[in-house]
Amino acid sequence: MWRKLVPALGLAACVAMTAAGQGGATPRQWRDYGGGPDSSRFVAAAQITKANVGQLRVAWTYPAGQTDFNPVVVGGVVYGRGEGNSFVAIDAATGRQIWRHEGTDDFNSRGVNYWESRDGKDRRLIFSADNILQELDAQTGEAIASFGTAGRVDLRVGLDRDPATISQQSRLPGRVFENLIILGSATNEEYTSAPGDIRAFDVRTGKKVWTFHTVPRPGEYGYDTWPKDAWKTVGGANNWGEQSIDEKRGIVYITTASPKYNFYGGLRQGANLFGDCLVALDARTGKRLWHFQTVHHDIWDLDNNAAPQLITIRKDGRLIDAVAMASKTGYLYVFDRVTGKAVWPIEERPVPQKTDVPGEALWPTQPIPAAPPPFSRQKFTVGDLNPYILTPEEREQFRQRIVKARNEGPFTPIGFDEVLHMPGNHGGSNWGSTASNPSDGSVYVIGFNVPALIRLLKPGETRPGRRGGPPEVVKEGRYVTNGFGLYPTIANPPYTTLTAYDLNSGTIRWQIGLGDDLRLAGQGITGTGTAATLKGGLIVTATGLVFATAADRKVHVYDSATGRQISELPLGGATSGAPSMYELDGRQYLLVTAAPSGARGAGATAPSAAPSGIIAYALPK
Repeated sequence: MWRKLVPALGLAACVAMTAAGQGGATPRQWRDYGGGPDSSRFVAAAQITKANVGQLRVAWTYPAGQTDFNPVVVGGVVYGRGEGNSFVAIDAATGRQIWRHEGTDDFNSRGVNYWESRDGKDRRLIFSADNILQELDAQTGEAIASFGTAGRVDLRVGLDRDPATISQQSRLPGRVFENLIILGSATNEEYTSAPGDIRAFDVRTGKKVWTFHTVPRPGEYGYDTWPKDAWKTVGGANNWGEQSIDEKRGIVYITTASPKYNFYGGLRQGANLFGDCLVALDARTGKRLWHFQTVHHDIWDLDNNAAPQLITIRKDGRLIDAVAMASKTGYLYVFDRVTGKAVWPIEERPVPQKTDVPGEALWPTQPIPAAPPPFSRQKFTVGDLNPYILTPEEREQFRQRIVKARNEGPFTPIGFDEVLHMPGNHGGSNWGSTASNPSDGSVYVIGFNVPALIRLLKPGETRPGRRGGPPEVVKEGRYVTNGFGLYPTIANPPYTTLTAYDLNSGTIRWQIGLGDDLRLAGQGITGTGTAATLKGGLIVTATGLVFATAADRKVHVYDSATGRQISELPLGGATSGAPSMYELDGRQYLLVTAAPSGARGAGATAPSAAPSGIIAYALPK
């Protein structure tokens, strides 16, 4: 599969540079996707401050084509994506290419794992591509043939399904813990979805070490929340999103998505554990320690996918090691990290039950936190229609649809007539949406206010083809939607928000629109947030800064105490991934990836001189 290795520096130079980066004072590194095992995206380096952040300048750039990839930085080397689906190692001080490995089609596009042996001699990059887990030598870029079978571990094997009929590929890289790589998967969203098992493999050999079944087997906890033998046919309940690890305690916190099919649950009656859960597992064994389900019997596609934030808070005079997870529901759920006990009460509230969909059996209640308050809107009416973007004709069309739609809150059952949800199935939080200062109880969340107007199609109706395929006639006994029903710009701004929580008190410290709709900014209307579902990402620093990428092709820099924007950096392309930050030879760098083509986002433009590719910013020397 790998076509060739293209070195720009010799192997000796690569090893010497990496060793130099690790000699003397250890640099502050970005060793993992999201910065570290805890996914905090918190940086302790203190060179960049509120006083000088406006002086950041481009230190170097490197051509790149993967806008949502989060580069890792270890020992003075940046590992990221290059042009033409290549994987590259770059000198973190100069941007000079060390090696380039080509042929990375279907790579888990949002990040990579780094692992090294205790003596530092064995260094590996771990990733999946086209359902295959594999590794590269981090020093040379060459494939490691001793891993698995001839360098390959087929992730479709061992799931009790025909490997030829399923996909087990994830865009996110999982987590390394000790000598294990812990992986989730992005199963498809249809009735034929693969199982969402969480698995751990030995980094050196590729041997599977443990499995956690997200659709339980007979005798396993949660089996009675499904129809008999559901594990043989039901898929999903998968961890396609982010994970976080408490290294001291050896606990991995897993976010799980909805069972499949997304929008109809008649074939999977019950609460459906472990769909839509935060699950705490023993990272060494995969044993369940505790769990909390945020949506029972999900028919709304309200996945959990943002990285759980591991923080220490002070509440009622005592310190609590907590975990806070944001969700598509628009809520932040906060638990004791060890016991799973909710820090603030979570109430099971009655939700609408009326449905005309054959076989559907809705769950009577859903869990709603008493605190902290939600970060995304929980309702939408004709009074919330966008007064700026929509033409009078569009406003009237949507007004008529909204008046006719069933609209009983976020858990309105989906039926054969249109229903309205806010936040919708692409609202709330998403991957890359969370960060924190682990020591002071601050958590930051990017939220999307994206209403969904959606309905089910009956057997015999036709829906558009998926991924450019031909139209499909709905099969007997199945009910599907005509897409996700997304309308990102029909809502009154802000479309996208950045919320700062103080979890010592369970309150919102501030909330602002993240970025601008550039169609409106020219009219003097700012603070709208960006009108797109590009995900973006965050970095929080010890000097009181929050760096946030947005769909308006900018990096925005905020005061973490007030939400006041201090500075911004224009980009020459769209970015949908999280930035990275590292310190090398006494200099602190901000690393952002922006693709020069394929921009999305209403009105997203950038100055022609703005940088693109992999961009390293630093203060002038």
